[in-house]
Amino acid sequence: MTRTDIRKLDNYTILPGFVDVHVHLREPGFSYKETIRTGTMAAARGGFTAVCAMPNLNPVPDTLAHLKEQLDIIDRDAFIPVYPYGAITYGEKGEALADMEEMAPYVIAFSDDGRGVQSDVMMEQAMREAKRLGKLIVAHCEDNTLLHGGYIHDGAYAKAHGHKGICSASEWKQVERDLELVRKTGCGYHVCHVSTKETVELIRRAKAEGLDVTCETGPHYLLMDESDLQEDGRFKMNPPLREKADREALLEGIKDGTIDMIVTDHAPHTAEEKSKGLADSAMGVVGLETVFPLLYTYLVKEGLITLERLMELMHDNPCERFGIRQDATQYYTVWDLDAEYTIDPADFLSMGKSTPFEGWKVCGRCIKTVTPMGTAYSLD
Repeated sequence: MTRTDIRKLDNYTILPGFVDVHVHLREPGFSYKETIRTGTMAAARGGFTAVCAMPNLNPVPDTLAHLKEQLDIIDRDAFIPVYPYGAITYGEKGEALADMEEMAPYVIAFSDDGRGVQSDVMMEQAMREAKRLGKLIVAHCEDNTLLHGGYIHDGAYAKAHGHKGICSASEWKQVERDLELVRKTGCGYHVCHVSTKETVELIRRAKAEGLDVTCETGPHYLLMDESDLQEDGRFKMNPPLREKADREALLEGIKDGTIDMIVTDHAPHTAEEKSKGLADSAMGVVGLETVFPLLYTYLVKEGLITLERLMELMHDNPCERFGIRQDATQYYTVWDLDAEYTIDPADFLSMGKSTPFEGWKVCGRCIKTVTPMGTAYSLD
């Protein structure tokens, strides 16, 4: 079976294992939210055979010694391969470059996810060092000067309900800055969780120009917009759900190849942290166990994209861009694509239960996930 093969086995469908390059496993430092064990169990149940773990941890993996704490837990507890990120700056504070050279052999790429690198000079230095080391810069793009205390999109819902808004420019302005730095440095560059139509267009133009640029988006930005918001913390994430025009631009981006991959940005929090409404809940939702059924049901079955294109977005492109090698005869998942059910967070293996898709009806249940490490998940 090649990477893009989709095969039938009796009433089941065999798919290549999915790869999520944007997952928060919360360990070390925040094991009350999620652990590498529970997070990779959830990933395997969702059909993933590899995930890339973001670096907003304690300690932040900004030195090899700090990174080793995470690597030791991965070696001990992970059900599937986990590829950690190294931080771009010490403590993700944006003030001094992390020990990128000593971490480079052990990390998948460099990111300060959760925070945008505010300094142009610092980001240029990071890009030049990443290029020298042959690693990608994976950027959370957010200009802090444009946030103004916002926590949902600065649109109709925020205005109608008296909430503080986050403008789209806080994302795309930093993407625009970074693309100029890519022109100067030649660094390989990947944009996290794209949410605005302006960002999609900037990346489309950058690719046409020949820049070494890729990007990702999440299922919530493709299937929801601000009109779906409720006064509930499970609808709060960063970047926020934006306008219908942004969602439509993202859908066009996955159709025409501007957007390279779909990630979950799986970001678990405790029930208490997510119980404080839109204004005061922690930002972040979970998604490892729901992303494929949602996208299969609402994109593939609705005829917006093919199953083959979905496999490119969830397997082929992440593997190619991040240099992850997975033989599809050894890394695969088995699905009952006809199984119908309603998403119920009480059933999740993840410690995080907060999803905006609670109650959605979907098709597609994972029966088995297999890696060379063994059967990582089985419904039986």
